[in-house]
Amino acid sequence: MKTLVLSHDDCLRHDAGAEIAESPARVTAVMSALADVSGIENLPAPLASIEQVLRVHDGEYWQDLVDQEPAEGRVALDWDTFMSNGSVDATLRGSGAACFAVDQIMQGKSKNAFCAVRPPGHHSYQTKAMGFCLSNHVAIAARHAQQVHGLERIAILDFDVHHGNGTQEVFEDSPEVLFISSHQFPLYPGTGTVEETGAGNIVNIPLAPGTGGAEFRKAWSARGFSRLFSFDPEFIIVSAGFDAHERDPLGGLELTEDDYAWFTREVRHFADEVCDGRFVSVLEGGYDLEGLAASARAHVQALVE
Repeated sequence: MKTLVLSHDDCLRHDAGAEIAESPARVTAVMSALADVSGIENLPAPLASIEQVLRVHDGEYWQDLVDQEPAEGRVALDWDTFMSNGSVDATLRGSGAACFAVDQIMQGKSKNAFCAVRPPGHHSYQTKAMGFCLSNHVAIAARHAQQVHGLERIAILDFDVHHGNGTQEVFEDSPEVLFISSHQFPLYPGTGTVEETGAGNIVNIPLAPGTGGAEFRKAWSARGFSRLFSFDPEFIIVSAGFDAHERDPLGGLELTEDDYAWFTREVRHFADEVCDGRFVSVLEGGYDLEGLAASARAHVQALVE
């Protein structure tokens, strides 16, 4: 079986404006970097169903989001989160990709998957868009795995430079979902301290500005992976934000593509041993196109190996 790569041209339609780092060029750069990677199967990301979305998001919030999509121009939801014509379909492709990837893996059709989608999702609360994010793709995929496939223990890992505050909010009272996040602290959105533990299922690994690969690996080995191993998940979902890369303009960590490859191999080997290799990753941040492309390529190559 091959590694599934899911994307869709609808993800290019979401236009937050030239002054926002989260741009359509991100997905284009990632897909170009993956063009000659062997061992992958490219498929179009389907639209998430409203049923899938509403497993996480409040119905009134979602309808309000749909109603606010403009016919032209942009609408500001907050200071850095905008919608254009096509934004709803774009985020539905992201959430749909993540759910479809879960289905394909549970049905034995793919060994693992990477969703090259935008806008990102991990800052999106159940009732609020923020941080470039409209719908929370990894949260929707986790609820889909629970309710459609009957899984009881799902782990969500997040190595984006920004804390996945939306994902934490969705699951902080859900001990059947383990959420582990490494992120720069202090930094937007200002959450993610070690004291935030939810129902004992939240593990935050704040990293000081300037943290490099050696410290990142040590932190995940000591605090992240040890907790993951004891949780014994049936499925692993990764918020793959590559903005902790040393080139990225929105963060101050010093990771390289080799660090992302290391992380992916560690998680993939664990998944192979514990949960039949069930591993889906979803693109989150990453705003230097060269660093993003190199990191995503290293990540997918490590999935394929």
